[in-house]
Amino acid sequence: MAKVLGALRNHWKKSTFGACLLGWGGHWLYGKHCDNLLRRAACQEAQAFGNELIPATMPLKKATVFLNPAACKGKAVNLFEKNAAPILHLSGLDVTVVKTDYEGQAKKLLELMENTDLIIVAGGDGTVQEVITGLLRRADEAAFSKIPIGFIPLGKTCTLSHTLYPESTNQVQHITNATLAILKGETVPLDVLQIKGEKEQPVFAVSGLRWGSYRDAGVKVSKYWYLGPLKTKAAHFFSTFKEWPQKHQAALMYVGPTERPPEEPEEKPSRPPLYVRLYRRLRLYWSPPKEFPQEVTPEDWEELKLSTIELSIATRNRQLDLTRTEDFMDICIEADAVSKGQFVHRGSQKMRDPHMCPEGSQCIQASRCILQLPEGTEGSFGIDNEEYEAMPVEVKLLPRKLRFFCDPRMREQMLHAAVQ
Repeated sequence: MAKVLGALRNHWKKSTFGACLLGWGGHWLYGKHCDNLLRRAACQEAQAFGNELIPATMPLKKATVFLNPAACKGKAVNLFEKNAAPILHLSGLDVTVVKTDYEGQAKKLLELMENTDLIIVAGGDGTVQEVITGLLRRADEAAFSKIPIGFIPLGKTCTLSHTLYPESTNQVQHITNATLAILKGETVPLDVLQIKGEKEQPVFAVSGLRWGSYRDAGVKVSKYWYLGPLKTKAAHFFSTFKEWPQKHQAALMYVGPTERPPEEPEEKPSRPPLYVRLYRRLRLYWSPPKEFPQEVTPEDWEELKLSTIELSIATRNRQLDLTRTEDFMDICIEADAVSKGQFVHRGSQKMRDPHMCPEGSQCIQASRCILQLPEGTEGSFGIDNEEYEAMPVEVKLLPRKLRFFCDPRMREQMLHAAVQ
């Protein structure tokens, strides 16, 4: 024992390095063990759904999974197969996994998709945007838009997961919780933005559209990876070397919020007896209702000339309120008088919350808007963190268009907050 202590004392540098390496290895192994326990508990919970008895005449529910292998820097397939796939297969669903090979393929595949009971998106914001765009471009989108959608967050940016699932620092727990939420069946209605150019087919988004200097600087952050935690500030700092102040000129026309109609009941009322139906038809035959011409109320458009450092048009999905009486999207026009120091500081904040509306900005609530850009305008839009060429567009709110599976705890929080 004395010799061992003496050797450790004489070679204290090697001993310290070995102790640190041993401690890190032990911590890594313990983390892997905890992840396996989380997976096992989730699989046991999913097995309970799979053990439920169903009538022999009832077919298995079909679930179509759209998996983006490129998400999370190419790790999405491994994350899905380890954490989500076992849960789905144990639940008793008839699962079909469709892996996309290139950007935009999900839109084309959705146009050819046959009937399914569930649509599951495994990826990030870009994958969600592609899937809902392909879904809502279908000729029979009125029927297909009623299919509930599940979201398994595997991408680098997963904005929608903040609305649907509780926050979690453990990636395995976050993925398993999201997958189990699909099996539990609780859904919430989400708004969708329809963004249409003059010639292009419409694009659909669940988060929003961004156009401006913060977005342009944000897409360049990855180029400064060698600066570590300073890469975000560096990207925004170097972007201030361009012409300053950075102003974006445009014209905006918009219509205010619309009143939310009452939600349709999920269960259809029972069919009345035969004699009641005959009586109603005879009454309509002998005394048909008089038709009065309906007056069409003209839309009250407002026009605004703007000069801004950034414009964002966002849904209310991030602050989801299930009981609000009006439907609208938030338009944030940020002031163009910003110092370079404020630009760098605010740019870091907008990397965490892209659609934040800083103090001093003009905020507008609208159900529909038209954005006119001057001829020769360069740059790009960010639509759900996907890049599109900047052009004049019409943005229309489709309220409560799609239903997404969510964690029951999040739905309870939304209802509780609405009551308070």
